[in-house]
Amino acid sequence: MRRTILAAALLASTALSAQANNFRWANDGDVNSMDPYARQETFLLSFMANIYEPLIRRNRELKVEPALAAGWQQTAPTVWRFNLRPNVRFTDGTPFTADDVVFSILRARGPGSNVAGSLASIKEVRKVDDLTVDIETHVPNPIFLEEIAGIGMMSRRWAEANNAARTADLTTREENFATRNAMGTGPFMLVSREPDRRTVLAPNPNWWDKPEHNLTRVEFNVIANDATRVAALISGEVDMLYTVPPQDTERLRRTPNITIHQQAESRTIYLGFDQLRPELLKSDVRGRNPFQDIRVRRAVNHAIDRNAIVRTVMRGQARPTGLMFGPGINGHTEAGDRVPEYNPDLSRRLLAEAGYPNGFGVTMDCPNDRYVNDEAICTAVVSMLARIGIRVNLVAQPRARYFAEILGPRYNTSFYMLGWSPNTYDAHNAFFNLMATRQGDRGMFNVGGWSNARFDELVQQMAVETDAAKRQAMIEEANRIHTEQVGHIPLHQQTVVWAARNNIQLQQLADNWFPLRFVRVGN
Repeated sequence: MRRTILAAALLASTALSAQANNFRWANDGDVNSMDPYARQETFLLSFMANIYEPLIRRNRELKVEPALAAGWQQTAPTVWRFNLRPNVRFTDGTPFTADDVVFSILRARGPGSNVAGSLASIKEVRKVDDLTVDIETHVPNPIFLEEIAGIGMMSRRWAEANNAARTADLTTREENFATRNAMGTGPFMLVSREPDRRTVLAPNPNWWDKPEHNLTRVEFNVIANDATRVAALISGEVDMLYTVPPQDTERLRRTPNITIHQQAESRTIYLGFDQLRPELLKSDVRGRNPFQDIRVRRAVNHAIDRNAIVRTVMRGQARPTGLMFGPGINGHTEAGDRVPEYNPDLSRRLLAEAGYPNGFGVTMDCPNDRYVNDEAICTAVVSMLARIGIRVNLVAQPRARYFAEILGPRYNTSFYMLGWSPNTYDAHNAFFNLMATRQGDRGMFNVGGWSNARFDELVQQMAVETDAAKRQAMIEEANRIHTEQVGHIPLHQQTVVWAARNNIQLQQLADNWFPLRFVRVGN
């Protein structure tokens, strides 16, 4: 298999250009898995979308367009029929058929998968013929196409032949063949994989679409240290940085032959608490859970100076927020997005009322290579909470260990930081995945277990409501409930900042996805 891939990669290089157009880029953290269903994380999903394609993809304007499905129609209010693109082959030469679609959707909803929430509305998937698939939803779903736009299709034959018919569960650090190998229909193919160091891709010479890129080789490098990563761009060792440290943005902007690409991102960075266990796993409080008391949650909320974090930690490259989703997401309104008052005196009074006049101790889990300045944000929060008597032990880890610790099925955390970008560009996505009561696929990423019955009713209702005004009223009521109950603590929407050498043309998207099919080398 590896010899076949390498040979095909060499042919692809020769066919595309006599002059090699190598593209080298870097990030502070790795992809962690080559399995497209291993984690509901933007970086992994974005990287693997270069290899595994969905039925429907997003274009440069983030609108859905045909991909492996050439067309679709609704044959009933709950049935979507997809007409698959003919003559598409996986990179091992196997034809892409309806069997692969059925297999992929079942696998993406099965054990170990971290993307099942995007497919929760599906009741059944049926093969009609080799190039036709029917997907039936439980109820009419007005955002169904948006939900499936990021689910890549895998080869049933390849997965079964390599004992990878189910997704390896990254939360238990499980691996199978698909963890370090990949074989899709997309514009690029995997050549080599060195976890936490380097991953090399080559163009797929038999891709069904007309390439917009002119690349002959793609080299992704993991460079964890900020200064080393920036130096690599300036020296020409790499051509593009996916993560630019805020403190280096202006320096790079003034550096000859380098361009800063910057825009607001749809991701919200937030804090969460364990509100489910009667006693916290990681605290010095015995016999009770302080975060089950709304006064404690309110105390934490008013102890955090969001504007100071944006000003000093993010260097202005973020937008303070009071909601779990921001501008650009359907349902967001500026009027409803009020940043909570910073008031440590109020926080201390609330803690005393709750029975913690001297505060308490708790461990905070935080990533150190996932979000922009993530560990620095957590460090700032630790300092702010210390002013009201909450003693926080910060544990910051690389994303692979961090997500394995805090995500299901164990949810081994008492206080944590996460970020979320609704991939449907609709409020329901954040409500369903982050805030709804955990039950099956619903609330899969509600790490702290916050729960409210009326909120859950609204989430169910807005999933099928087609009247825009009624649906907006449901979204606003759900926001009010979550805000009043302090289900989580939203901090800010970060800004997407990339840096590239001037001879690199690329497309920066508001969801921070990085499609290599839009990259060109040369002026």
